[in-house]
Amino acid sequence: MLFRIHILGCGSATPTLRHAPTSQVVEHETGTFLIDCGEGTQVQLRKNKLGFQHLQNVFISHLHGDHCLGLIPMLSSFSLLGRIKPLHLFAPAEYEQLFHAEMACYCPYSDYEIAFHGIDTTKEAILFENSCLEVSTIPMDHRVPCCGFLFREKPLIPHIRRDMIDALHIPVSQIMNIKKGADWTDAEGNHYTHEQLTKPAHPPRAYAFCSDTRYMPTLHTIIKDVDLLYHEATYAEDNLTNAEKYFHSTARQAAHVAKDAGVGKLLIGHFSARYPNEKILLNEAQEVFANTLLANEGMIVDV
Repeated sequence: MLFRIHILGCGSATPTLRHAPTSQVVEHETGTFLIDCGEGTQVQLRKNKLGFQHLQNVFISHLHGDHCLGLIPMLSSFSLLGRIKPLHLFAPAEYEQLFHAEMACYCPYSDYEIAFHGIDTTKEAILFENSCLEVSTIPMDHRVPCCGFLFREKPLIPHIRRDMIDALHIPVSQIMNIKKGADWTDAEGNHYTHEQLTKPAHPPRAYAFCSDTRYMPTLHTIIKDVDLLYHEATYAEDNLTNAEKYFHSTARQAAHVAKDAGVGKLLIGHFSARYPNEKILLNEAQEVFANTLLANEGMIVDV
């Protein structure tokens, strides 16, 4: 089942020629989701051939410009392109009044509905769910109200074995019952257990987006065992003082979160413009957590 992350931007507050501000697309079998919308996000969507029409849910982590200043221009373009599908916007509750004022000013003739969902960034809560996936908040520790997002698949029911369907002539009407745990008895009275007729489904996967935040020693308890963790790594340890001052994390601290949480893979981003080469950040993180990757625009990572 499709579950992948597209990196549109992984820089920090100051855009550079190397990195765009923060934005990601989570592409799942059941939907396409945008996380944050820094300046130029709509251009990055085009560059990465990610269609606007598939995007139905946008999640904004906090109200610093490098995470949200691309939102209104993108929504305006949706309107100019004739969008009619509703869009759901999940953002800190403090943004709602300003958002409606911006829309009234820049997008007064929009023909599609935008439903604003205010987030309490201090609490863990489910924001969205469908039959296969749920998205919940991860409270962050930043200078303004801020949260991360946890995308977690729901447990799937087992798959029925095709060879057993054919061999035992199991009617279609009974397949779902068997998947849900029922046994099967054929016309001759032969009994087959649920376990004989099915094979386990793929284990549910999870992705955690954690940016922006200073180091949180207890964060690992919320994101335990996720398959992929994106964690900000704005600074190296040589700038620990700045990390603490501006409520950001170092690459080493991000790696400690990944290690403590037992994640499958760590992806670091939100790089300070002071680093012309992020190799120092990668090396620092890999000393603590070997399975670490550097984010980069255009990168696609399967969960």
